[in-house]
Amino acid sequence: MNDAALKQMARTVLAIETQALARLGERIDDNFVHACQHLLSCTGRIVVIGMGKSGHICRKIAATLASTGSPAFFVHPAEASHGDLGMITAKDVVLALSNSGETDEINILIPLIKRLGIPLIALTGNPASTLARAATVHVDISVEQEACPLGLAPTASTTAALAMGDALAISLLETRGFTSDDFARSHPGGRLGRRLLLLIDDVMHTGERVPRNVPEDLLETALMEMTRKGLGMTVVADKDDRVLGVFTDGDLRRALDRRIDVHASRVADLMTRDCKTVNTGLLAAEALHLMEEYKINALPVVNEAGRLIGALNMHDLLRAGVV
Repeated sequence: MNDAALKQMARTVLAIETQALARLGERIDDNFVHACQHLLSCTGRIVVIGMGKSGHICRKIAATLASTGSPAFFVHPAEASHGDLGMITAKDVVLALSNSGETDEINILIPLIKRLGIPLIALTGNPASTLARAATVHVDISVEQEACPLGLAPTASTTAALAMGDALAISLLETRGFTSDDFARSHPGGRLGRRLLLLIDDVMHTGERVPRNVPEDLLETALMEMTRKGLGMTVVADKDDRVLGVFTDGDLRRALDRRIDVHASRVADLMTRDCKTVNTGLLAAEALHLMEEYKINALPVVNEAGRLIGALNMHDLLRAGVV
């Protein structure tokens, strides 16, 4: 195949799968609602089962459900019939995926699931199949054609199944009132967790590590304080620790441009007044947003009484993995 043919094949695949998803939306009906109701009423776990390529999709559906407030796990149906069925309890709901609805490894479990008396939600591409007819609720995920030109490799059908799984998970998330804080507790690792959980209290400099000067200090004294503390700025505060302003590297460049005498000028005369500050308890990600919005690299941190208690800069957020 030449380059043009390869590009056309890719476009054809995407067009077929796009059409499959569009048609899937037309089939959201009361069965979808009933499936959601059973999943919401589940007091145990949602057990997701599927074979082959459907099994791979099921693993992703189970992971999405679990991370969005609906406890779930994947069980391989072939292993279930050899002992793993003991993982399913009378409080659970089974979500079974089979495009044909005639997967032997799943259908052999139907009598056992029925004996447990738990809901069986089936996602199939064949409403007349054994699995669909045996299910408590059947959700139709059929597609008109696979993107595979041989009609053999699961392509459009697995895309449709994955999308329906997402539709279920997000519908449950919204109904449960699942929040970003809840999501963060399920994702404490990695950048996502850090952005949603890390507070400035966890990364800010405190005590003697906070660069601080009084208004009467000479500029050379402020520069020495900035050099010692290494945050690229110093906070100018009064005797009650109330922030009056900041003196930054940018203020220094502007002062040098004006040929200010660093040995005779007071820092209060050259500082940036009405500077941005942040309160304790703020998410580090929010502090980052503030820095980006106002194009600043460091922030004083104050308590509820407005008194200086800390400072942080962009490098602190970089080291913490927030950026």
